[in-house]
Amino acid sequence: MPTKSNNMGGHGGRRAGSGRKKSVDVTPYLAELEAMVPEEVEGADIPDPHDYLTKPQRDGSDLGAAEIYRETYAWLQKIGCADCVSQSLIEKYSMATARYIQCENLNSNLGFLSKHPTTGKPIPSPFINIGINYMNVSSRLWTEIIDTIKANKGDDFNNTDLSTDPMEMLLRSRKG
Repeated sequence: MPTKSNNMGGHGGRRAGSGRKKSVDVTPYLAELEAMVPEEVEGADIPDPHDYLTKPQRDGSDLGAAEIYRETYAWLQKIGCADCVSQSLIEKYSMATARYIQCENLNSNLGFLSKHPTTGKPIPSPFINIGINYMNVSSRLWTEIIDTIKANKGDDFNNTDLSTDPMEMLLRSRKG
């Protein structure tokens, strides 16, 4: 009868990385973090958004990204997390949300159907998928903002009134 060898690749034996994970004592790290956070946080003015948020559109209209940026930043200041979230993340969220709203306006003005460039037959408007993509990006960025707030504010964030949440205000404004 042949004997079993230990080099049978993937059969039996202990697996690398298996078993209970070792716990790490985070106490020294918490003390360092607490030492870096100031006792009193002073309010600051909202930094101006970069130029690309305020550029006029091809049709001469205003995109509205700068307004979304200012509302979001003001909300972050109100809940005490303006310094936790990077300005570029707020700008990306503002731009994606403004583009989503722009696509929705185009769908409202132009309709959901378009003409195929070669056959002339009706096709779904390309602004539908573009809008969906911007909505998905906006949602992911908003989730990143909320996760950053939760990581920095912890349980205090769960008690925050979401009626002043910019995403909630945008969603409610669409209803009526």
